[in-house]
Amino acid sequence: MPRLTYLPDCLEDNDSYQMTEFKSVTLCVCVCVCGCVLGLIQREDGSMEKELEELRRSRPKPPVGGDFTLSDCFYFTRKGIESIVEDEVTQRFTSEELFSWNLLTRTNNDFQYISLKLTLVYGLGIFVRYCILAPLRITLACIGLSWLVIGTSAVGLLPNSRIKSWLSEWVHVMCYRICARGLSATILYHNRENKPKKGGICVANHTTPIDIVILCNDGCYAMVGQVHGGLMGVVQRAMVRSCPHVWFERAEMKDRHLVTKRLRDHVNDKTKLPILIFPEGTCVNNTSVMMFKKGSFEIGATIYPVAIKYDPKFGDAFWNSSKYSMVSYLLRMMTSWALVCNVWYLPAMHQQEGEDAVQFANRVKSAIAHQGGLVDLQWDGGLKRAKVKETFKEQEQKKYSSMVVGDDSSSNSD
Repeated sequence: MPRLTYLPDCLEDNDSYQMTEFKSVTLCVCVCVCGCVLGLIQREDGSMEKELEELRRSRPKPPVGGDFTLSDCFYFTRKGIESIVEDEVTQRFTSEELFSWNLLTRTNNDFQYISLKLTLVYGLGIFVRYCILAPLRITLACIGLSWLVIGTSAVGLLPNSRIKSWLSEWVHVMCYRICARGLSATILYHNRENKPKKGGICVANHTTPIDIVILCNDGCYAMVGQVHGGLMGVVQRAMVRSCPHVWFERAEMKDRHLVTKRLRDHVNDKTKLPILIFPEGTCVNNTSVMMFKKGSFEIGATIYPVAIKYDPKFGDAFWNSSKYSMVSYLLRMMTSWALVCNVWYLPAMHQQEGEDAVQFANRVKSAIAHQGGLVDLQWDGGLKRAKVKETFKEQEQKKYSSMVVGDDSSSNSD
C-alpha cells in the first residue's frame, strides 16, 4: 500500500487535532481499500445518520466551526469504494452466485481444476440436454404457441357469452401448461386460498418473461403491455380476440392518465379476469425485489401479491435482456436441467387510510420480499440502463448538510 504524502492546505503542521484526524482517516482509508481487495466488505443496513454517529462517537468535537469532523470522509470513501467494487444495483442484473456448480456452462467462478470424472459427467449431461431434452422441449413449445394462436382466434369468433369466457380461459391455461412442459417446469403453489380474484390486480416480482407461464398454469389473467410486432404481435392480436387483455401503443404507454383510466375501467368490471402486473418494470436476478412503480397502486383496486422464487441449482431463470435476445434466452432455458420454482399467494391487501400510492407499493413489495426470501431494495430498476437522477444526489447532499450546519441554518442565514 503506497504512503499518502499529500496534505491539504487547510492542515497546519502545528495543529495536532487536525493532524490526528487526518492520520486516522488515512489509516481508515487504507484498511477499507485492503478490505475491498481481499473481498472482506460487508454491507450493513443503516442510514447515513446512524453510521456517521458511530464514527463520531470516539472522535472529539472540533473546537470551532460546525458539527464536522474529518473522519466523516471515511464514511463517504468507504461507500464510494464499495460501489466501485460491487454496487447494490448492478449486481442485481447479473446471474446470482451458486454455492456449487450445477454442471451447466454458466458459472461466475473460474475453475482451477476439474477432475476427469466430473468432465465425463458434464459431457454426458450435454448429450442429454442438447440431444434428447432440447428437441422434445422445442417441439412442445411450438405446439403450445401454435395452439394458443389457433385456439384463441377460433374462440374470438364466438359472440360474447359465459361460454366464450370459459372456453377462452380453458384454451389459455391449456396452452400455457403445454409451454411449461416444454421448459420441464416443476412448480409448487402455496396458499392457493389467496389466489387473485376477478376485479383485482395481481402484482408479483419479476425475474423472467416466463413468470407469465408460471402463474397462468394455475389460473388465467388479463395481461397488460405494449403492442409488439412480428411473432409476438401475432400472438397478442390472437389473444385479445378471446380475452380482454390491455395492450397499449407506444405513444399511449407514455400517457400515464390514459393507462390508469383503462386499468381502472377493467378492474371495475367484476366479470373480467384479474390483471397481472410486474411493477418493477424490468427483470431482476431472483435475489431481490426492487422499487415498485406506483401506477398500479393508484387505482384503488384490491391488490393480490404473489412471490416467485426460482431454484438456481437446476437452471438460471433470470433474463439478462442486455446480454441475450429472447430467442437465445429461451434456448438456454430449454437446454437447462429444469425450471423449478415456488409460488406463494399472499393475502389480499388494500390501501390504508392516509396511505399514499408510494407507501402502499412499498408495503406490498416488503411483503413479497419477506415471503420469497428476497432482499428488499428501494432502488429503481430503471437504473439498469439509466443514471441516478440529480435530485437524488441533491437529497443526500442536503441530508448531510443538515447534519453539519443544522436544520435551521437556512432560516438563520436569511
